[in-house]
Amino acid sequence: MLNIFDVDVVFKDVKSILKFVPISLNISIISGLIGLLIGFLIAIIRIKKIPVLNFLSGVFISFMRGTPIIVQLYITYFGIPIALLYINYYKGTNLQVANIPPIIYALAALALNTGAFCSVIIQSAFEAINPGEIEAAAALGMNGRQRMFRIIIPEALELALPNLGNQFIGVIKGTSLAFTCSVVEMTAQAKIIGARGYRYFEAYVALAIIYWVIIIIVEQLIKIILHFVRVPDVVGNVEDKKLYRKHKKLLKKQGGVL
Repeated sequence: MLNIFDVDVVFKDVKSILKFVPISLNISIISGLIGLLIGFLIAIIRIKKIPVLNFLSGVFISFMRGTPIIVQLYITYFGIPIALLYINYYKGTNLQVANIPPIIYALAALALNTGAFCSVIIQSAFEAINPGEIEAAAALGMNGRQRMFRIIIPEALELALPNLGNQFIGVIKGTSLAFTCSVVEMTAQAKIIGARGYRYFEAYVALAIIYWVIIIIVEQLIKIILHFVRVPDVVGNVEDKKLYRKHKKLLKKQGGVL
């Protein structure tokens, strides 16, 4: 009987690829957190319209959103060593390019890419907050810090979280290209396994199943987080709850949306 597709090989490949799940998840989490920080800083620059930095951040966002992630990975992989060689030449240093772990290149590229997309998400979330709510909070006697942590950030987080969750899912799938930087993660391992017995199809089916399961789990976690991230839940003690109820009544009188 012609054995074109072997299910047993798929399950065998799943076991082999699962060993490299931590590497892919570590890349996703680290680059995601760094990208979130970069995105927040860029969003502040864009909202405040800081001269020069606002223009440069706009160019950065346009470039990162307008070029494929695989191209960015290649630029990082070949660009960082060239930059270090220039530094060695002009500064007289002796930075060893060969000592840089390949995972650093993947983290840098994915973090910068994530930062560009997160900046747009965060900026949109801040700008979507009803100004009437901030004015109502000020009328209730809240200072700038209280307005930021009790009104602005909680609401911006609630607005941004769904898109940030989708972005993180994109980062997880983006790690499948980390092999271009010589990182042996799930996709690289699937290629290695497929090359051993020329069973590439089974190897990639196994890889797809693993990614699918991971994304489903992440989606469920995002739904759970979204369920708990609500503006009223941010309000903690009794005094804050009273203040929030006053804030809500004032918003209704002003025609605001809570």
